[in-house]
Amino acid sequence: MNRVNSFAWGSMGIALATGCLLMALATNGQKMDGGSPARWRVAEPIRYENVSIFPVLGSQSVDTKGFATLDEALGAGEAVVSERGTDIMRRSRDERPVAIPEERGASVNQLVLINRGSKPLILLAGELVSGGKQDRIISKDRIIPVGAQPLPLDVFCVEQGRWSSGTQFSGAKLMVHPSVREKAAVDHEQTRVWEAVRSGTTSDAAPASTAQTTLITPRTIGGLMATEAPTAAYQKIYKTPQVASSVEPFVEEIQTRFARRTAELKGESVVGVVIAYGGEVAWSDIFASPELFVRYWPKLLRSFVVEALARPHSKEQASLDDARDFMRPLTGHESIESEPGVYSLREVTAGRYVEIELEALRPRDVTLHSLKVHRTS
Repeated sequence: MNRVNSFAWGSMGIALATGCLLMALATNGQKMDGGSPARWRVAEPIRYENVSIFPVLGSQSVDTKGFATLDEALGAGEAVVSERGTDIMRRSRDERPVAIPEERGASVNQLVLINRGSKPLILLAGELVSGGKQDRIISKDRIIPVGAQPLPLDVFCVEQGRWSSGTQFSGAKLMVHPSVREKAAVDHEQTRVWEAVRSGTTSDAAPASTAQTTLITPRTIGGLMATEAPTAAYQKIYKTPQVASSVEPFVEEIQTRFARRTAELKGESVVGVVIAYGGEVAWSDIFASPELFVRYWPKLLRSFVVEALARPHSKEQASLDDARDFMRPLTGHESIESEPGVYSLREVTAGRYVEIELEALRPRDVTLHSLKVHRTS
């Protein structure tokens, strides 16, 4: 593929992982989590086109095999997501009927979920579930414990124009790209979520005048809606031949470069990444263990690719110091949401930066996932 022209077809970003570590930079990469110190460092970047990927490396991690991801649980039939009012969702793990309070039929911004499995279930903001009356995305990070009652699940629609057919959902194995994910996780507004889907990116680094240098633009999406994805379904838009044929070569190139670099590690594992587009450090996804990162890697990888497709080429490059600065803990407005004995979700906002941490409270306190965002607008 011609390197000069290829950027018009996409670039690459990655999200990897370790949540127990995000707050640690100010103390030289050390944080007390679950009573044990964790050490990590931000490594030199892997660069390709307009993307710089800074691996976050750790020498310690926690055991996260006792948690299930949404895709794993849906695929194994250990979790069920349905429109409100569906009879199957009225039954608990042991098949006993359970009433769902104030259930009044299907709702755009609320589904119902039951965890039938033997492991707590991790949900991340921006994960896509496909089917039902419209495709939806999870609105926020949370944990669903084993044996939980069928519960209302807050979601956002990413498919406009269809409200019919099925009631059940399957895992789409997709994470919406950062511009959309930000609007769900931070803004919590349906209209902004849909605006981000239509525009490709909400970054102010990509004004309309740069439309010819990017693949995913409002005009492009409009054309795809009219031809290959008439209901404006997110996964149909981004799986069309026009987009998918651009995403995959970039995914493969970054995977190759990343594997080559990380194969040289000794005594450390990749536990996260910081992502920069051009000179802007924009995003990080950090998990509690390399094992948990690997489970989320495929769809996180492609989400960053799609974001890169929508952003213009830039000769600027973020430095290692820029990435380290981005990872410094925020001091600002803090809010905490929790379910006693299950999880705590902490959010800190300072200017255009937002930091969100999902902490599991059982079987012990551990920060399973952290994300940090340089807001696009």
